[in-house]
Amino acid sequence: MSTLLIHHPDYAWLQELGLREDNAGVYNGNWRGGGQVITSYCPANNEPIARIRQASMEDYEETIKEAKEAWKMWAEIPAPKRGEIVRKIGLALREKIRVLGKLVSLEMGKILVEGIGEVQEFVDICDYAAGLSRMIGGPVLPSERPGHALIEQWNPLGLVGIITAFNFPVAVFGWNNAIALITGNVCIWKGAPTTSLVTIAVTKIIAKVLEDNDLPGAICSMTCGGADIGTAMAKDTRVNLLSFTGSTQVGKQVALMVQERFGKSLLELGGNNAIIAFEDADLSLVLPSALFAAVGTAGQRCTSVRRLFLHESIHEEVVQRLKGAYSQIRVGNPWDRNILYGPLHTKQAVSMFVRAVEEIKKQGGTVVYGGKVMDHPGNYVEPTIVTGLAHDAPIVHEETFAPILYIFKFKNEQEVFAWNNEVKQGLSSSIFTKDLGRIFRWIGPKGSDCGIVNVNIPTSGAEIGGAFGGEKHTGGGRESGSDAWKQYMRRSTCTINYSTDLPLAQGIKFE
Repeated sequence: MSTLLIHHPDYAWLQELGLREDNAGVYNGNWRGGGQVITSYCPANNEPIARIRQASMEDYEETIKEAKEAWKMWAEIPAPKRGEIVRKIGLALREKIRVLGKLVSLEMGKILVEGIGEVQEFVDICDYAAGLSRMIGGPVLPSERPGHALIEQWNPLGLVGIITAFNFPVAVFGWNNAIALITGNVCIWKGAPTTSLVTIAVTKIIAKVLEDNDLPGAICSMTCGGADIGTAMAKDTRVNLLSFTGSTQVGKQVALMVQERFGKSLLELGGNNAIIAFEDADLSLVLPSALFAAVGTAGQRCTSVRRLFLHESIHEEVVQRLKGAYSQIRVGNPWDRNILYGPLHTKQAVSMFVRAVEEIKKQGGTVVYGGKVMDHPGNYVEPTIVTGLAHDAPIVHEETFAPILYIFKFKNEQEVFAWNNEVKQGLSSSIFTKDLGRIFRWIGPKGSDCGIVNVNIPTSGAEIGGAFGGEKHTGGGRESGSDAWKQYMRRSTCTINYSTDLPLAQGIKFE
């Protein structure tokens, strides 16, 4: 008898998503897969869920060709009609929101409410994109020449490659996919190998919408695979934009490969995010914010808080109260009700956590809460609080993708703003204060150098209406809302002479 979870009665709901014991890991209008067979595991118990046959290079090549062919039709469809298809994708996701969120919880390891919330993000961006499809466009600019029109024209890039990470296996794809589609692009998606079942389940939902509307499935293609597929996408001149979410180390390699061919890349890389609480901070906001940002998703969000800077007058009180809050965290199977804390995603992540704790102690830090691997099936570690390190200790300036929170004491605004900015990453940051002048200094040119600059809220939990992304080693990419749609299009400045004269710019006479 098979030991796969998909055959256990408790997991029969997986079949509602079209998943089976063996799953094809390629979709380009047809389901296929001629590459390596891998097994997906549940991080809460390390039990195998189901198997996936990944893409071969032949599958990849065929998928690229199908996607490029599908683009010829998709680009001709008016943007509002494309928006209507994206709206239908959102509706289809909404119908499966709970079961798909449960799969995210099972395969990725985040708690159920976060898994459902992640699917909700995709639904929300579909609604947003549908409206945006009726609004995108460039201005008509004043021309200095009579009888001339100066127009900014935006056109799709063509094929958008999307490589997503394990920690947000639905939402980050959604940000890219929905906006890429309404701007006239087709997509090829490579999800993280360890969340391949989520990738397949989401693609099945989208594929049905496309097929029901007599559209080529290759508009939203998918290839499950490893580094070989990712490298092929980065080097492929047919991929007009490559959106990559992952580590700074790998992202740098991706950027270089794309730049080598003068391609376009959109990078969402590491974060080393800070919360700063001043002496006038409302602690009823600080404590739950720090708890959620540090412990949510077991510290595996790119926006998770890693550094907590406390004014010296409130330092001891906040540390003690935070330790008390940590002691109340409910740990268990992430898909169970009322659980707040689940496992790390892989055994390798647990090993990384252990090494980080050892290094913390070597560098002079004190673990005041947690710091151990939990005696629990699966990849569970204790949420950890560390004091006593210097703000510029080497371990502090590294991003450890685990629930480790470094707490520091500071004296004044100038000092702590500099500490916030001294790390190489620049994703998210937040201050807690009631001082209006300080708030505007924080969001101003001498304040935070991050892409996300918050006040009196956590570093994590961004809304889809704003552009998401960071600066410096975070990569500089912007996804989701605001004018992030421009990343997926090319701009042309068009000068149209509708007169019978030929005046030259700048009044030049060439006679």
